[in-house]
Amino acid sequence: MPQPLLVALIVIAALVVVAAAVACVLRLRRRRRLAEVLDRRDDDQVRYAFVINPSKPQADEYRRRIRRYCEERGLTEVQFIDTQLDKSGRVCAQEALANGADVVVAVGGDGTVRTVASALSGTGHALGIVPIGTGNLFARNMGIPVDDVDAALAVATSHGSKLVDMGRLTILDNEQEDHGHAFLIIAGIGFDAQMIDDTDPELKKNISWLAYFTGAFKHLFAPKYRGSVSITSPDGSTHTRTKLTFRTLMAGNCGQIPGFSLMPEASYDDGLLDFELIDTSGGLIGWANLFGDVVHQTVTGKAQQSPLSTNSTIDQVQGVSAEVRLEKPALAEVDGDILRETRHIRFTVERRALTVRVPEGTPSSAPAPIEAAADGPAGVDADGAAGVDGERTAAAR
Repeated sequence: MPQPLLVALIVIAALVVVAAAVACVLRLRRRRRLAEVLDRRDDDQVRYAFVINPSKPQADEYRRRIRRYCEERGLTEVQFIDTQLDKSGRVCAQEALANGADVVVAVGGDGTVRTVASALSGTGHALGIVPIGTGNLFARNMGIPVDDVDAALAVATSHGSKLVDMGRLTILDNEQEDHGHAFLIIAGIGFDAQMIDDTDPELKKNISWLAYFTGAFKHLFAPKYRGSVSITSPDGSTHTRTKLTFRTLMAGNCGQIPGFSLMPEASYDDGLLDFELIDTSGGLIGWANLFGDVVHQTVTGKAQQSPLSTNSTIDQVQGVSAEVRLEKPALAEVDGDILRETRHIRFTVERRALTVRVPEGTPSSAPAPIEAAADGPAGVDADGAAGVDGERTAAAR
């Protein structure tokens, strides 16, 4: 073989080897870069924690459906934490955040939702809700689907969210209290707490919120409460009323309950609480008048009494905080959870402190009462139904 040809072949072979080596190096670099990108994407995946109330009859079934839902949609960063008698939803949510969760989903009733929300308020981390309670009032007020776990999960794992207010009830005459008790719907002292405390849990499971009427009947003629109330307005001024007599005093963040509007002007994102002082006289006549007042404001959508009312009183005023002092102890409640008897409490509000995953287009307030038999909206908005978190963004927190 002529020497020039041999040299040419050697050069060509060398070039092929070099080209192959360069190609291998480039391929390896591309693979390395792709692996790095995939690692970053995996790091960007939203981490979900599901806080479940295992006492609910359908809790295990919901756990299985949640696992299947997440697996089908490639959501791998998922943890489950169960509430216990000595481990509230608040503690579970704090544990979830310590474990790196970005979104904490409360799977339970209003009690589970409020305690989980208590830990998330002010953190920027989003609250998702899969309602499996009897009332699910906050979920209904927020337009979150009820009795449709997949639809609720679609909302919880989408980026649609709203900033809502968080109410707090602090018991001031108990030195062992270390935090204000959160509420998202209504908190109160007096008759409403007595009614809830005396409602049969088994009856509540069977007939839902209607069971509260049995608890209410037991306390229709109970002694009234006396005390003073100081309410602070948005402008910082405080107005105090003394020697008040009433049956119940409530602070509302949401005013809609099944079938009725207790506080028509309450809005969950206005930075205000709606305070309602209720009293009756004349036995059953007074209670009948009070019912007429509630129906009247439900129909009119305004916080005002019926012109036919004679033996009932509903005083309603908005404020950013209130302090209540009673002559004798009264039971207190937050979103249907009984606290303890107290003579000295404070209501406060944390304005837009809580991020809640909601369907697209959820209004800033609920102008109409929730239908008693409603199961939430039939469908979820396009973004909420199809959108599943793939990256950690501002909306995810």
